[in-house]
Amino acid sequence: MVWKLKTRCRAYRFVGHAEAVTSVQFSPDGQLLASASQDRTVRLWIPCIYGESSVLKGHTASVRSVSFSHDGHFIVSASNDKSIKIWSVRHQRLLFSLFEHTHWVRCAKYSSDGRLIVSCSEDKSVKIWDTRNKICIDSFLDYGGFANFVDFDPSGTCIASAGSNHTVKLWDVRMNKLLQHYKVHRAGVNCISFHPSGNYLITASTDGTLKILDLLEGRLIYTLHGHKGPVLSVAFSKAGEKFASGGADAQILLWKTNFDSFDYKDVLKHHMRRVHIDEPPHLLDVYPRSPHLHDEKLHSVEVNPAFDVADTQTLDPPVIEISFSSSLSIPDDASSEDLQYRPASVLVTSSKRNSDNKSESAVHDVDKHTGIAPSLGNALEQIVEQLDILTLTISILEQRLTLTEDKLKECLENQQKMLLQGRQEE
Repeated sequence: MVWKLKTRCRAYRFVGHAEAVTSVQFSPDGQLLASASQDRTVRLWIPCIYGESSVLKGHTASVRSVSFSHDGHFIVSASNDKSIKIWSVRHQRLLFSLFEHTHWVRCAKYSSDGRLIVSCSEDKSVKIWDTRNKICIDSFLDYGGFANFVDFDPSGTCIASAGSNHTVKLWDVRMNKLLQHYKVHRAGVNCISFHPSGNYLITASTDGTLKILDLLEGRLIYTLHGHKGPVLSVAFSKAGEKFASGGADAQILLWKTNFDSFDYKDVLKHHMRRVHIDEPPHLLDVYPRSPHLHDEKLHSVEVNPAFDVADTQTLDPPVIEISFSSSLSIPDDASSEDLQYRPASVLVTSSKRNSDNKSESAVHDVDKHTGIAPSLGNALEQIVEQLDILTLTISILEQRLTLTEDKLKECLENQQKMLLQGRQEE
């Protein structure tokens, strides 16, 4: 069914598949509609009143997922025959197939630049494929469950998976690392959709709820109730101002986002670096890699209670009042400029030397008050001095590192300008 939202007209009802339709998607330009079915076929429809379609045959089992590349030239389909197939939209024929999953493939999606495909299967793996070389270049394993749905974020640097074990996970394809792990549903997650900004993720679950996650803050911000029964599908609109959800209650609900409200404008301003989408990763950033198992079991530390442990808790700890004048003794001949540019370690050393010149009786008074031996006090002062020197050294290293990063950024920008000038001259 194709619905016109603005004019509130009757929906177009397209008939052609012999069995249940499992997935539909518009092409990026909106001129075509792709559908997958349990009848083992993929169909391309012209979304008009006539509902004309052409059939793409090649799978030997139910087709679970169908998706266009972002330029609209190719289609990727995932099937229960354990294969992923790539089709040419223009010639309407099969280009090649990808075989490495050992169980039903539930979903396959293109990256934003079309160089990568991500797929998930009931073999509990999420795989990343190089479309040019037609090989699997990375694999994420999760023995806690399998992913029902998977997709790239708008930048193409991360993937998100909707798990049958009630979880949503975000993986970085460049570092081969699990970034975020959400346990916010009480049942399996069936579908996810990224907001076009890449800052939000919406999830649909069998527990009957939709949840919106703030990926910048790493937290749940909304739980939406509306469907009576499992929510099977959800998707943001192209601009992100709306999203639609479909459920087992035979309802399609259209929602309006409120991310343009005042408080989230402030959030977006605070995270401007994520509003502007990063460039897609280079292929060398993501392969070759070996499969990684991301085990979330916490490694506990066993403590033997038979050992005697010293009681370090003091009910009435001594409190030492330290004033500014007594803690820092400054020579009379020191100018303000000397103090301004003198390191902290030097000031501490000078104050220590001046304090040593005081009478021994005052030192003994302090020792009696604190209960600390003079030798221990001297050792503590030396430790403080060394810590001050380390702090000063770290601050200098940080400044040098910042300067190096700025220089590197400037060199990269100049290199890009030179490459562009060279291409224009050619």
